[in-house]
Amino acid sequence: MRRLPAHLGLNLVYLVPGETGGTEAYAREFIPALLAERPELRITAFVNREAAETGGGPWGELVPAVTVPVRARRRAEWVAGEQLLLPRLAARAGIDLMHSLANTSPARGRYRRVVTVHDLIHRIHPEAHFGVAAQAMGLLVRLAVARADRVIAPSTSSRDDLVRLLGTPAQKVDVVLQGHGDPPATAGDAGATRARLELGERPVVLSLSAMRPHKNLARLLEALATIPAERRPLLVLPGYATGHGEELRRLAAELGIEGDVRFPGWVSAEDLEGLYAAASVFVFPSLYEGFGAPVLEAMARGVPVACSPRGSLAEVAGDAARFFDPERPAEIAAAIEALLADPAEAERLRAAGREQAERFTWAKTARGTLAAYERALSVPEPALPVP
Repeated sequence: MRRLPAHLGLNLVYLVPGETGGTEAYAREFIPALLAERPELRITAFVNREAAETGGGPWGELVPAVTVPVRARRRAEWVAGEQLLLPRLAARAGIDLMHSLANTSPARGRYRRVVTVHDLIHRIHPEAHFGVAAQAMGLLVRLAVARADRVIAPSTSSRDDLVRLLGTPAQKVDVVLQGHGDPPATAGDAGATRARLELGERPVVLSLSAMRPHKNLARLLEALATIPAERRPLLVLPGYATGHGEELRRLAAELGIEGDVRFPGWVSAEDLEGLYAAASVFVFPSLYEGFGAPVLEAMARGVPVACSPRGSLAEVAGDAARFFDPERPAEIAAAIEALLADPAEAERLRAAGREQAERFTWAKTARGTLAAYERALSVPEPALPVP
């Protein structure tokens, strides 16, 4: 029988519902998968005020939640809550293992520590964290990794980054691949979504990512502009508003393709499924990913994928995507046009993509994480000093 924590704590102090992106999706999917594997596991989630007030997550519904009295939108409050308040609340609850689900963790506390480090974007593309925030994130991640009994990485690429950039011993890192958002039983309604978002009848190219510089959407716009207007598809870029998003809108206007791009903002789950159903190609030009769930989500829905091979993307996509150099707009454009013009290749990638996506499940993520917990609990206690 695998050794389990007597009382597992989940550090979700970072999570602001609707604003935390992939790390929120990870928490929402991982918790029920973990309980499905080990329903007897005693778990307490530690959340911030925003998450406690919003509700609607497995924290508080599937597992009890304790509110750390901070607002995570205020970065200083979040750090103070995680580093100072969380250890006290965890001690009061009797936690013996704390799993921090998003890159940072409390340095103090009498419990074993596991931290999932999704990526080292703050080191590789510091512009993604906007200045001084990248330096602060660097210190917090380094501290979390140093104090952890086990570190979970979502890909071998991320593990290699931890070893190369932080000097983390490779034997301390468990590679635990993540699952992805499964398609609903009924496919999205492409026609209704086209009408609601005013997409017209042109072929749709979909790209789904946070609007941050390292996602490389500027070069995607440049690529679109190189495709002759008579065969140019419609590019749809959903996502919540950011300052970089406004820069992208201006760039589209400068390139003369504002009529060929849609920025629908944050879309509902219904419209997102409709966009997948309408899309002829899913394109993902990111310069760095720790995992790359959007690629798998598109594959699971049968959308042919063209993507960058950077970071973990080659590992995650396997032979089920058409790759391009993300720094060459002409290559991005050629990949898009090839999939639009070659139905046989598009169909091959649809089939290969579905098969590839089936290899990544949250049940496997839960089992790999339980193995990491067992290793963390097997680390010997530090020796007491000799009087």
